[in-house]
This record gives sequence, C-alpha cells and structure tokens, in this order.
Amino acid sequence: MTSDRELWRQCSIALLAKAIGELSFEGILSPVALEDSSYELRFPGARYVFSASRTAFGGWSVDPSSVTRAASGILGDDIAQRADDVQQFFTDAAPGVGIHPSTLANYLNEVTSTLTADVAMTKTAVPSAELASLGHAELDGHLTGHPWLVANKGRVGFSASDQALYAPEARKRIRLPWLAVHRGLAEFRATPRLSEQAVVEQELDQSTRAEFTKVLTDRGLDAEAYVWLPVHPWQLDHVVRTLWAPELATDRIVVLGEAVDHYRPTQSIRTMCNVDRPDRFQVKLPLRILNTAVWRGIPPHCTLAAPVVTQWLRGLWNSDKLLAEWGAVMLGEVASVTVRHPRLSTVDGAPYTWLETLGCIWREPVPEEGHSWSLAALLHVDPAGRPLVSEYIDRSGGDAEAWFAALTRVLLRPLLHVLYRYGITVNPHGENVLIVSGPDGRPARAVIKDLIDDVNVSVEPVAERGPEPDSHDRVLPRKPWRVLRQYLVDALLVGVFRPLSGLLATHHGLAEERLWGIVRGEVEAYRARFPDVAERMDDGDLLGPTFARYPLNGDRLLQTGYAELSYRHAIHPNGTVPNPLHSVAAIPPIDGW
Repeated sequence: MTSDRELWRQCSIALLAKAIGELSFEGILSPVALEDSSYELRFPGARYVFSASRTAFGGWSVDPSSVTRAASGILGDDIAQRADDVQQFFTDAAPGVGIHPSTLANYLNEVTSTLTADVAMTKTAVPSAELASLGHAELDGHLTGHPWLVANKGRVGFSASDQALYAPEARKRIRLPWLAVHRGLAEFRATPRLSEQAVVEQELDQSTRAEFTKVLTDRGLDAEAYVWLPVHPWQLDHVVRTLWAPELATDRIVVLGEAVDHYRPTQSIRTMCNVDRPDRFQVKLPLRILNTAVWRGIPPHCTLAAPVVTQWLRGLWNSDKLLAEWGAVMLGEVASVTVRHPRLSTVDGAPYTWLETLGCIWREPVPEEGHSWSLAALLHVDPAGRPLVSEYIDRSGGDAEAWFAALTRVLLRPLLHVLYRYGITVNPHGENVLIVSGPDGRPARAVIKDLIDDVNVSVEPVAERGPEPDSHDRVLPRKPWRVLRQYLVDALLVGVFRPLSGLLATHHGLAEERLWGIVRGEVEAYRARFPDVAERMDDGDLLGPTFARYPLNGDRLLQTGYAELSYRHAIHPNGTVPNPLHSVAAIPPIDGW
C-alpha cells in the first residue's frame, strides 16, 4: 500500500507538471528549448528542466517524471533534483512572473486545498472499468476537476470537515434544509406551466409539507405569507445564521427543517442532484465560497431571469426540427426564488459575493433514458493510467475515430446551429454538458444545462431568434460574433478536445490531424448546408489561423488576485493561439448531411 507521504508526493508532482504546462500555454511562462530536446525555466532563485510535447492550440504536455529543480547558490546552480513540490514551484516562480505576495499567499492556499482533494481522491480511486457503468450523478464524485485551471478545487471558505461533507469527491449524500422567507423579501418565479404550489408539491412529499407548515403555524405565522426554498446546509450555518440573523430573529426567515430526500453535489458543487428521486428537480444553491474563477453565489438577476430565459429558449428549441432530429436536449431552469438582502442590496459598489447569498434555481432533471455522463468524464484517467474514455470506446466496439465522430455529431452540430442560426451561445465546458450513449455505446444525444449563467447573444439582432426576453431590463450579455464563438472555442475545443486529443492519440492511435479533421468537417458541412448564415460564420470564424488566448490561471495570478469586486469581471485576452482547424484536411461527416 502506498504511504500517505508518497501519495502526497505523487499528486504534487502531477499538479506541478500541470502548472508548468498550463502557465506555459497561457504565455505566463516562457520555456526555453535545450539541445537535448528538454526545456528550461529560469527564475531568480531556481532553475527547472523538464520534457514536454507540444499539443494543439500551442499547448504543453509536461512529463511529470521529468521535472527537476536546481536552486541557485553562491557557487552556481546546485545539483538538480527531482522536483516534487508544487508550492515550492510557485514560490520560485512568483518574483520572476510578477505575482504579488498577497496573491501568492492566497493562491498557495487554493493549490494546497486542490492537492489535498487530489490525494483524497487517489486514496479512494475506482478503476475506469467500474466508473464506466456509473450514471452522471454518481460519476461526478470521481472526476478530478477542471483540466485547464491548476487550483481547480480551491474552495476558499470550506474547512477540512466541510470538504469531507460537501465536496463532490467526498461522495456523501446530503439532505437539504428548507427555509420560509417572507414575501416582503422573497420572490418566486417560474415558467408558465408551473405554479409555486406545483413546485413545492413536486419537491416535497405531503407529510414533509405538513411538518413544515406546522413549524410556521406553531409560531403564529401565516404559511401563505412565505416563499419556501431549500438552502445548502453549509450556507445555512455560515451565512444565513450570521448575515441574515436579524431576519431570523424577527421571523422574516424561518428554518423549516430538513427534507427527506438525499442529494449529491455535481462537479460545480452548488448544483445538487436528487439521488432518492431522480425525477425531481436538480437545485442550484448559492455558496459563499471562492472556487476556480468566481465566488459561487447566485446573482439576483439570474434567479429572476432564469424561468423567462428558459421559456424563450424552449420556444426556439422546440420549434427547430433539426435540434430534435439531432437529439439535442436543453434542461430548463424552470423555477426560482430571489432573495435580496434588505441592507446590502442598497449599497452601491458592495462586493457581489455579499449580494448573492440566498435564493435558488430549480432545473429539470436529466432524462432517464440511456446512460448519461458529463463531458468532463472524457478526460478522467484512473491511477493505473486507464482513461475512462477508453472504456466508453471499447464498449462501443473499439473504433475511436467512429466514436469521436459520433460525439462531434451530437454535440458540435447543435452548438453550431444555435450559434449561427440564432446568434446564441452557451458555455459547453465539461460540467455544463451531459452525453447520453445509445444502444451501440456511442454518443447519441447531448444535454445542455446551466443556462442563465452562461447564455450570451449576438450584438447584431437576429431575426430567427425574435425579440429577446430581456429587451427592457438587460440580463443576457450581448457580444460580437468573434466573442460568441470564443465560448465554443475555449470551453469545448481548448477545454475538452485539446486534452482529449492527446488521450485518443496515445491510447487509441487516433492521429490528432484526423481528430481535428473530423471537427473541421462538421464546421464545413454546416456552412455548406446553410449558406444563408455564411456572413455570420465569417464574423465568428472557427477556421482562421489563430484564436484569442484567454489566461484562466493568469487572471487570478496577475490581474484580479483576491480582491472582492462589485461585479463578475471578464477575463481579457492575452495574445493568440494557433488554430489546429486551420490547416487540417476536413473529414466529411459520415452521415453525409
């Protein structure tokens, strides 16, 4: 059995290699090629040497076993030793890169939290052969997190015991407390077919509803004067009972108790799937923790707008025969509760994290037909080095090219259509997309979720999409075509297909040129089928020589730091990356559409 010390060392080495690769990809680090085909990084106090292969989009795949470190001394560099300390690496790199000491301190906390979670996951890791049979809700607890962000499990605000209870990899079943919030504070909204009563009856059985009603009536309160909603147990303890203590003391908020159903957190942590009753809604709940790019609250404008945006998108989706033909599914955010803080909501410039502490969004459940898994599952590799995607491919007959072509067909095709036909983009990263396998084991349908946070529309009006639901009070960001296409580029092509291409090349012999040729084939086929959107495709070109480079890690390290901003900021581009679709030969879709 591997000792805890050795597990820490192994996980630190892996995270160090990822840090070097991703920071080099973002242009924060500039490795220099050496004569022996290795690469060197020189910092004021240390020198790192490593082996790496170059990947699509100018990426770097660093061999974890190759990284060495030599510290500078008065007689020159000391003897190089195996580098196994990711904290030491960031400490070495900070002065030369320009990371502020306060940012470094906070970031090391996030890196260490990530490393702690990685070690815990390694201890309880399950072989890919077993994971391949799990459905999306259970599988999410085994996945290793964002492939691009280094500190992908930072979760600032969670203690060690919180991680053990509420992190996806803890794989614990959670029961949710419910609150009653007076209608002077709370507002319920839903799509036209849902009433407030219908949502409560859908989510709570009759005995629980009776118990919760009794809590209110025993206090002499009118149950009809309150909106009911679930709350994350961590948020109840750390935020509601402190920030909202006056409202609790005056019965403007009443804790009703726990509902009986058990939930599991998804990779996004704040979205919960009902594991006792999968036919009930998923629920998205605010958490005042910082994870990856932002604090994980839910903005009031999102809770207010979610149902109407869902209804608008559903109208477009259901009237489009092609989306139905391709099996594309949209999980609507069908109901919500908005709760504004009575004092902080009136303060101009208050940090957004304090304005997003209470509320919820109910999302439709995942259709039960077929075996579904999140797109992030494609990048998972077990401790023995077996990719989960290899299990999916082998169970479909073992043809990696045909399997990837099916994935591209069911996922990229509807995304292209929504983008260029309607001028709408979602953010199709690994957490926001589920894939449903068909009877043959190949991808058969794509399920798109997490809408209100990530839907953007073109600045240019598009007749096909009609009037937007926020034409008066703007909620949906308006972006030019070149920025709209960037969501597809960064979330899917860079964030998923870039690392996936390496796995398929190494484990299945699928040449990267073939993989990117399949992707280009779908883009060209779409253009040929719909010449009337050619101008839009030119403005949001996917086949040009370069794309803008967005430094996800560099934004935290060199730009935003840990300041509590009054707004959710946009990441600004830093240079460009080469586009692998530009020069490859297109491979036409097998269905010849």
